[in-house]
Amino acid sequence: MTHRDNMTLTSSGFWVSQEAPISTDNPIATPQSSPPDILRCAYMELIVTDLAASREFYVDILGLYVTKEDDEAIYLRSTEEFIHHNLILRKGDVAAVRVFSYRVRTPEDLDLAVAFFTELGCDVRREPNGFVDGIGDSVRVVDPLGFPYEFFFQSDHQERMSWRYDLHITGELVRLDHFNQITPDVPRAVKYMQDLGFRVTEDIQDEEGTVYAAWMRRKPTVHDTAMTGGDGPRMHHVCFATHEKHNILAICDKLGSLRRSDSIERGPGRHGVSNAFYLYLRDPDGHRVEVYTQDYYTGDPDNPVVTWDVHDNQRRDWWGNPVVPSWYTDGSIVLDLDGNPQPVVARTDSSEMAVTIGADGFSYTRADEREGKLGNQL
Repeated sequence: MTHRDNMTLTSSGFWVSQEAPISTDNPIATPQSSPPDILRCAYMELIVTDLAASREFYVDILGLYVTKEDDEAIYLRSTEEFIHHNLILRKGDVAAVRVFSYRVRTPEDLDLAVAFFTELGCDVRREPNGFVDGIGDSVRVVDPLGFPYEFFFQSDHQERMSWRYDLHITGELVRLDHFNQITPDVPRAVKYMQDLGFRVTEDIQDEEGTVYAAWMRRKPTVHDTAMTGGDGPRMHHVCFATHEKHNILAICDKLGSLRRSDSIERGPGRHGVSNAFYLYLRDPDGHRVEVYTQDYYTGDPDNPVVTWDVHDNQRRDWWGNPVVPSWYTDGSIVLDLDGNPQPVVARTDSSEMAVTIGADGFSYTRADEREGKLGNQL
């Protein structure tokens, strides 16, 4: 539970504070070992049930570049990437997330990762030759929240495609931007991620201090990952950035032209949280993919933390458009290190969907009126 005593209300309608205004009464113990120095989110490995259909979606439609492929897996990268891949599509029987992967600053940070997660009592495995093609010495763990994480330093280099304008499409995906994870207890997750070296940039709360989501970063953008409150562990989405909002509109036009508009789950629109222009898509297996652009720099040590009221209908969409229920309820299961589905634990705190799309009518555009576009529509 948290409070707004030390927050300042801005003219834009959200609060700012200097330190993350989130605390937990159920913390994961802080290890004595130092955490690895994480640089950024680097890639995700997805299990897909139809490799050809997934290739059509991610390569033919979204334009990711193929680094390597065979009958079992496709390795993809975005335009500005020089490491081996940002996304692996691996053929399997059940659609799921196999790993969330982060790059670390030095080879020695892998030793720190082993010590840090071993002290937490996690399943920790190390593969000096890498678990996948193109990646060297790596550490994989099931973290205390139940998510499969990987840490690596060495990667084979590929050609950066930024100068290959002859190959670019109008909806070019230029880099991997972030992950989004679903977990039942957001404050508990935030405390653990802070111990791992992440910093909170934004969050959503109510006046009683219930925390519904938090955005956390290592690179100097709004986030490398977010923790969204819900039944978990599950993956909410993986996100690729593009340069301009017109690139997102071009993706929508392309999907419409291909009679694939049912791939669009939500958007296009602009978030209040992160201030970014967004589009949410569902791939052939239902994995959620966001395309995202124009968030802001967060690298200063005194970068203020932004807190949004859960009842502000502009937090998720700056134009006040309703969020489709599937966006709150659906997510991809995650696997343990042996490839088994992780059990999903129900959230017991208030549901963001229930308090903003339910019958309470308290979503607002102007806080002094306590009723707005979303409440009127419903």
